[in-house]
Amino acid sequence: MNQFYTAESVTEGHPDKLCDIIADSVLDACLDHDMFSHVACEVMATKGNIIVAGEITSSYEPHIPSIVRSVLQKVGYDPARYAVQCFIHKQSPDIAAGVDCSLELRRGRTNGNPLLEMGAGDQGVMVGYACNETPQMLPLPVVLARRLTNRLTMVRKSGDVAGLRPDGKAQVTVEYGEDGNPLRLDTVVLSAQHSPEKPMDELFWQLTDSVLEPALLPLLPDKSTKILINPAGQFVLGGPEADTGLTGRKLMVDSYGVFAPHGGGAFSGKDPTKVDRSGAYMARYIAKNLVAAKLCERCQITLAYAIGVAEPVMVEVDTFGTGAVCADDCLAEAVRFVFGLTPGEIIAQLDLLTPRYAQTAAYGHFGKPEFPWERTDQAKILRAAVI
Repeated sequence: MNQFYTAESVTEGHPDKLCDIIADSVLDACLDHDMFSHVACEVMATKGNIIVAGEITSSYEPHIPSIVRSVLQKVGYDPARYAVQCFIHKQSPDIAAGVDCSLELRRGRTNGNPLLEMGAGDQGVMVGYACNETPQMLPLPVVLARRLTNRLTMVRKSGDVAGLRPDGKAQVTVEYGEDGNPLRLDTVVLSAQHSPEKPMDELFWQLTDSVLEPALLPLLPDKSTKILINPAGQFVLGGPEADTGLTGRKLMVDSYGVFAPHGGGAFSGKDPTKVDRSGAYMARYIAKNLVAAKLCERCQITLAYAIGVAEPVMVEVDTFGTGAVCADDCLAEAVRFVFGLTPGEIIAQLDLLTPRYAQTAAYGHFGKPEFPWERTDQAKILRAAVI
C-alpha cells in the first residue's frame, strides 16, 4: 500500500524563525570575540517589540539592540517599528561547574585526555537521521519544502516577484510507492505574505512560475497534484505583527519533520557546550557517514547525556531493517570506536566554536554542505571498522 509523508518549512521572515536568527546572531557575536562564551539566548517577537533574555557568560558584552536591528533589516522588517528590551544575566555557577569540570575529571577518570574534562551542559536526548533518498541524504518532502521557502525569499529579495513580504510557509506531501521510494507529488501548499495592492491571480501565477516550478524539480506536479497557494486567501498582515514568535518553536522544521523523532531540545541561541545542539549535530554526522559507507540505506542515531558528564549515557543505531553488513548493535559499537562523543570531542571534530550559527537558523540545520556535520569523511573508516 502506498504511503504519504508531509514536511513543512518556513521563511526567515516567519516570526519564530526571526527569533531563531536573532538568538544565533547574538551567539555568533559572542563567539567571534570570545570562543569560550557560554550562551543561552531566548527571543520573543510580538507586535512592535523584540524581547531578548537569557544567560551569557563571556569576556565580550554584545550590543544586543544593534544585533536585533541588523537582523530585522536583513530579513526585511523595518527596525524603527520595534522596541528592543534585554534581560541578560550570567550562567548559573552550578551549571558552569558541571560544564567546566566533568564527572570524569572530578573522579580522576580522564586518563590525561583534556577532551574528557568538559561535561555536558544539560541532560537530554539527541537524534540524527540520514537516508539515501536525495543527494542531501534527507527525505524528499523535507528537501522540497525547504527549497520552496528558500526560493520564496530569493524572489522577494531579488524583486523577481514584486509585492512580497518576509513571512511565508510551505508544506509538501509526497506519495511513496510500495517499494518505499518517492512516487509523485500529492499536495503542495505555499503561503506568501504580500502587499495589499498585489492582485491574487497575479500572485498565484508568479509564484507558480518563479517559485514552484524551479523548486520542485525533479518531481514536478502531475494532473492530480493539489496546488494550494495562499489557501486562506489574503495574507497581508504577517510576521510579529500577526503572530508572536519564539526561539525554538520550529523543532521539526529545523530537523527532519515526521521522519525522525526529536529529543525535545531546541538548537538556536545555544553555544555548543549545550548538547541539545552539539549532540544533534554529531548524531546527524554519524548517521550521514553510516549511509555514505553503504552500511545501511537509512538510519537514526540516538544519543543521550547527563548534565556534568562527558561520555554519553546511551548510543543507539536504528537502520530500520536496511543494515547491509551487521546488526544495529554492532554498528553502535563501531560508532563508539570511530567517533569521539564527549562534548569536548564533538566541539573539536565539528569545529563548533566557529561563529556560523546564524546561517543555520533558517531553512534547516541539516542538508547544507558548508557545515562540518554534513561531511562524509568518516565513511571509509566506519566501513573498515565493521568489515
